[in-house]
Amino acid sequence: MLGTSTRNWLRAKGSPGSSRVTFLELFFDLVFVFSISQLSHALAAHYTPLGALEAGLMTFAVWWVWIFTAWVTNWLDPEKMPVRGMLVVLMLLGLVLSASIPEAFGEKGLLFAGAYVLMQVGRSLFAAYAVKQASASNYRNFLRISTWLIVSGVFWIAGGLLEHEARLIAWLIALAIEYAGPASGFAVPGLGKSTTADWDVSGAHMAERCALFVIICLGEAILVSGRTFSELPFSGLTAVVFITGFVGTVAMWWLYFRFGHERAAHRIEHEETPGSLARQAFTYAHIPILAGIIVHAVAVEFMFSHPHESGELGIILSVLGGPGLFLAGNLWFKGATNGRAPLSHIGGLVLLVLLGFLAPFVPVYIMGMLATLVMIVVAAWEYKSLGGHAGVSTLH
Repeated sequence: MLGTSTRNWLRAKGSPGSSRVTFLELFFDLVFVFSISQLSHALAAHYTPLGALEAGLMTFAVWWVWIFTAWVTNWLDPEKMPVRGMLVVLMLLGLVLSASIPEAFGEKGLLFAGAYVLMQVGRSLFAAYAVKQASASNYRNFLRISTWLIVSGVFWIAGGLLEHEARLIAWLIALAIEYAGPASGFAVPGLGKSTTADWDVSGAHMAERCALFVIICLGEAILVSGRTFSELPFSGLTAVVFITGFVGTVAMWWLYFRFGHERAAHRIEHEETPGSLARQAFTYAHIPILAGIIVHAVAVEFMFSHPHESGELGIILSVLGGPGLFLAGNLWFKGATNGRAPLSHIGGLVLLVLLGFLAPFVPVYIMGMLATLVMIVVAAWEYKSLGGHAGVSTLH
């Protein structure tokens, strides 16, 4: 039993409401509304192979800093004042990070890298201090994580001091180090490596946090469509594109929340080793889901600005790539949490590939409508195969 002098900032797991997402966590997420907006605009403004690589790198970084914070607040109680202070500081740094995104590969590279490293390393060191007296295993875990983040931080800062291709290479190395961490158990000489049993997360909290982040991304897609529509003269074509973008976003919401999220939340809550499932289904599998929504938002912008374009490979990749990435992410996510790959999603990916052969001959807005139709078909297929019940565990 903990002594009265023991520092205890952990969530009281097992008590009523202990796994709920707090208002401060929701407040923290507001910063990432800005991040997602900046990422979609950066990709649309620099829509080249290099620009896509840079936007992809920053997307990986933004997701990683958010999901690591979600893991930390799975253990630490945001209602405790020191934890609140940590989250507020992270919000400030996150705002700096987000504001730096458009010029991250320009004049604000060091600002982006500095804010990122301070968030990652500072949060992990704080977590190690917070759990030291309450949980020896978690303390060792956060020491391991901090070590990996400090090593990657060297490459982030070095990249911020370098220019052009050298910066990109340094940051790719930094990301590779960080993304390899969880898969390797954050192995550190002298500290060993963590096991899945060490990651005693609250499954309900993790599922809800990730679901809320998906809502943020979908909200940004809605905002992009609405803002662009409001700035253009009204016509039948702009109305069609607006409705197409909206329906596509709703289809994404349906595919994730109607069956994926509900079953995943139920599965992880009853999992003997929730840490392993959380690592695969929520930490990694959500990356293509996030990327798909961002690319979908960019595609809607292109459908507004180049509705009659055809044969443009980059635009085709955005129109078909957004739904494709989203379906691939959900395929991974649902396969990990349900134990079986959803055939509806595999069928949807095949249809998108087939549409690619028609793309050179079809205007962009028509291709957008067809891609949205594929999402609707997948949603209807999944709904019918599961009989409308999210909890049914069958091959679909």
